[in-house]
Amino acid sequence: MTDQARRLSFGAVADAYDRSRPDYPPELVDDVIEYAGCGPGSEVLEIGAGTGKATRMFCARGLSVVAVEPDGEMAAVASRQAATAGHSVRIIQSDFESAALAAGAFPLAYSAQAWHWIEPETGYARVHGLLRSGGVLAAFWNRVDWSRCPLREELQAAYEESGADQVQLGPMHPGVSASPRTTDEWDPELARAAGFTHTGMRSYERVFRYTAAEYVALLGTHSDHILLAPEVRHQLLEQVSQTIERHGGVLELSVPTVLCVARA
Repeated sequence: MTDQARRLSFGAVADAYDRSRPDYPPELVDDVIEYAGCGPGSEVLEIGAGTGKATRMFCARGLSVVAVEPDGEMAAVASRQAATAGHSVRIIQSDFESAALAAGAFPLAYSAQAWHWIEPETGYARVHGLLRSGGVLAAFWNRVDWSRCPLREELQAAYEESGADQVQLGPMHPGVSASPRTTDEWDPELARAAGFTHTGMRSYERVFRYTAAEYVALLGTHSDHILLAPEVRHQLLEQVSQTIERHGGVLELSVPTVLCVARA
């Protein structure tokens, strides 16, 4: 069951989210567009646009994007950023499940950092009905590969000592695995949904370097951290910052972007 409190927690930090969250590999965007057979002027669907970080990348390649975003504050930032860049975007503030969208209208539906908020039982059927025959669903996520982080154990200790380990934490917790999806999860989900074929996955490798302040700001845009009790969050972020400062003031993270695709 999707946690609605977490799903709709981002509006309180919408501007910080747009500043701090990483974008997506340009080659991933190019690969998705090519796989879907889209070109300049194609109208495509974005599911869970957030502040429009992926939206702007697809628009920059000449696509027209219909972007669905349930949170009003996030949608407002996306709209403002798109207008500033002069991009062709129509933003619909709505849950994807109930958004007014034309059936069979899109050659591509993509979701950046958001598909996990959609219930599989309804999401796959809904997107299948919106895609043209042969249309593509692409979902992708940036995820830290904690196995490559030399400060993993010390950062994990900060969660334990602050009490943050007492609640359910997500992918920015140093104890979790790198990927939100594997072929063992993606393929069976699509098989149960029916109507999709030619599923596949690909990973794009990148490395990011964060100062202590930058990394703390990034953590503050993740739903699990947003919803921590204020005193726990303050102690956690202070300890994380001190850990990074003790090791030269910079945290280097390997952040693969996992792309999952399927064709209707």
